[in-house]
Amino acid sequence: MKIDSTLRALADPTRLRIMRLLAHMELAVGELAQVLGQSQPRVSRHVRILCDAGLAERRKEGSWVFLRSAVGEHRAPPLGAAAATLLTVAERDDAGFAARCAEDRRHLAAIRAAREASAQAYFARHAAEWDTLRGLHTPDQLVEAALGKALGGELGALLDVGTGTGRMAQLFAPRSAHVTGFDKSPEMLRLARARLQDLPPEQVELVQGDFTALPFAPGGFDTLLFHQVLHYAQAPELVLAEAARVTRPGGRVAVIDFAAHDREELRTQHAHARLGFSDEQMLALLTNAGFAASAPIALPGKPLTVKIWLGTRTAAPHRAGIAQETAA
Repeated sequence: MKIDSTLRALADPTRLRIMRLLAHMELAVGELAQVLGQSQPRVSRHVRILCDAGLAERRKEGSWVFLRSAVGEHRAPPLGAAAATLLTVAERDDAGFAARCAEDRRHLAAIRAAREASAQAYFARHAAEWDTLRGLHTPDQLVEAALGKALGGELGALLDVGTGTGRMAQLFAPRSAHVTGFDKSPEMLRLARARLQDLPPEQVELVQGDFTALPFAPGGFDTLLFHQVLHYAQAPELVLAEAARVTRPGGRVAVIDFAAHDREELRTQHAHARLGFSDEQMLALLTNAGFAASAPIALPGKPLTVKIWLGTRTAAPHRAGIAQETAA
């Protein structure tokens, strides 16, 4: 960041308002336009200036573009932290600016409500389908309680792969320094955004992508979750190898999925690529990826049993093992 471009970017009332809005939550460009009462092209121009100055960040998600603040009072770089502090102080000490920000936040409430309404409509459309799936296995609350106990205390930087509606991210956010929800589906990420929108924006991030090519640096996470996700993988060995790459040494992975079963309708009606996993399969998958596996936890249901498999990151992936799994 440079001081001259930072000051130029902040030398506009609309851009000051945008930065205060982004301090509260991540927003789509269209949502910003709605709150500000300005045209989307005009808001896009302001956004471009803020991004060029390093004050905000764009992220494409399907056909939507979302914005988040790139600075924070307790985040590097120091110049960005100073800019964030200045904006906080300005809202506290400048009555006119404070009133404008308060009005913007009132409009922001409508955005939150719209997101929640969209999520509720989606749940209503798919309620029968999900109720059918839930009826096949252990109740969710029992699985969540067992997982919470198995994971223990603080989780550090958490990556929830296949975050879906964001339930796991929401559940474990209080025990995590930072939560990243990752999913291939923009629609699922919109559901997660509605669920997680009350969390501090600096604590949560939602990212779109494919779990066979995680867009994260090596060793960036302390805990990874795969909650009812791995059965969608055509090549689970590649997914777990990627998981190992982004897990720090000593970090952990938790795979929550079905034990091996013969319910073929889950493949034909719900796109499951794998009809669960045996303990032997999961042990091989985790070991070949570079995780030391713990004893599995079984949660029997009728007819499906949910298993929790835990692994601790220890070594580089065994490439020969991965090749054998792929060939199989």
